[in-house]
Amino acid sequence: MLSNIWFIAIALLWIGYLLLEGFDLGVGMHMLITAKDEPSKRVMLNTIGPVWDGNEVWLITAGAAIFAAFPFWYASLFSTLYVPLVLVLLGLIFRAVAIEYRGKRDSDRWRRAWDLALGLGSFVVAFGIGAALALTTTGLPLDAAGNRVGGPFVWLTPAAVLGGLAVVGFCLIHAATFLALKTDGPVRARAGRIVVTWAPIALLPIVGWVLLVQFQTGGVVSWSLVAAAVVAVVLGWLAARRGQEGRAFIGFAVFLALGAAAIFAAVYPVVLPSTINPAFDLTVSNASSSDYTLGVMTIVACCALPVVLVYQAWSYWIFRKRVSPASLPAAHDFEPAIKR
Repeated sequence: MLSNIWFIAIALLWIGYLLLEGFDLGVGMHMLITAKDEPSKRVMLNTIGPVWDGNEVWLITAGAAIFAAFPFWYASLFSTLYVPLVLVLLGLIFRAVAIEYRGKRDSDRWRRAWDLALGLGSFVVAFGIGAALALTTTGLPLDAAGNRVGGPFVWLTPAAVLGGLAVVGFCLIHAATFLALKTDGPVRARAGRIVVTWAPIALLPIVGWVLLVQFQTGGVVSWSLVAAAVVAVVLGWLAARRGQEGRAFIGFAVFLALGAAAIFAAVYPVVLPSTINPAFDLTVSNASSSDYTLGVMTIVACCALPVVLVYQAWSYWIFRKRVSPASLPAAHDFEPAIKR
């Protein structure tokens, strides 16, 4: 019973991460590929400045929950994906440093270097996380002991590429709806046009991923969630066309949540399929920790999670206003304090 509850909890954690960190990663990529000038880049960066580090907590929590609740799932997945996960870690480091250091010098060359680090780091993280989630829902070459069969790049499959592109595409559109909602001026207008023009193309990979899993293992529940996701994305796109930015953001967010829920519902009770032999699949029952461990985790989560959610909701409420070029101070060099 508790293992099933923690499977649902981990699914919710990944959905929360993709929703919150998704627009962070997308904004980082937009700063590199769609921002037209320095004021636009500063506006974009300041929309995520107060919240980006809090959003990354969801990634840490999701990974830690897999480690504690399903240690065999964690061991097989993370050891097989050692190379891409190291790249994801480097991408997270470059993103964090770029966000903090970009404004420390009033130099175009300095800013371009950190824009490159932020944009590429965001792309690597989004692609790597998408590839990992796609593989945990479509399968890896695992033997009876849960060990990888093949070389260090055996994970690089069409499904992994599809999942990586799916998360990259969603992050770009999700960030555009977020920027349209959180900014004013040229960035707001450009973001709205991006959603209307590019959403039908950018979201094709995630649609392909969802359908791939559904045709493999889908059932009535998962297909019902897919149908609801289609309705949500259509309504979100129509809202974007009408300039209803809040409804557009909600529509695309609900699309992601329902689509991801459909994937997890389709693969349940398998947490990591084996492409060698279905008998080697890791499931909710054979990959989980003991009932005692899961019980302690449940008590801790019930005590800590409400605090985290309240704090994060409070931070979003405090920084809810739109950002525009007029609301930002002039660029300046950082002057370190001199000890006397």
